[in-house]
Amino acid sequence: MIRRNLLDLNVLIALTDPEHIHRRNAERWFLSTGKDNWGVCPLTESGFIRLTTNPAMQAGTITLERAIAILQVLRAHPGYQYWPITDAESWVAVTTRFAARVSGHQQVTDAYLLGLAIKENGVLVTFDRGIKYMAGPEFSQNVLILDSSTP
Repeated sequence: MIRRNLLDLNVLIALTDPEHIHRRNAERWFLSTGKDNWGVCPLTESGFIRLTTNPAMQAGTITLERAIAILQVLRAHPGYQYWPITDAESWVAVTTRFAARVSGHQQVTDAYLLGLAIKENGVLVTFDRGIKYMAGPEFSQNVLILDSSTP
């Protein structure tokens, strides 16, 4: 069974920004194994729009219309599967099994994404090494950290 890959915001941005520092690693993973079964959820979609349209965050800020168009192009990719948050479970409910390892406010969204990946028996694909610690040994199979050694 092929597990679904939920893209963290950092991977989504790396795949869509030709100048991103991690573009090569993201693209290598995507083209080798990721392209067949990947997606985003409402949190990563809204984060993508928020960051790519914010002039304070990057020099090549894009318009809201362009950000939406990029997401629509991604949705048309054959391996794309949307990850709806159907049950609208609370943050507490989806993170309860590893919440003690959340190290601070900057990991709140990451924790929810990890909880969603665990709930759906999927994999959260990220560059953030701290998520591997948060997952702990029990959920390490639900996290893929992309780096230069990732196929």
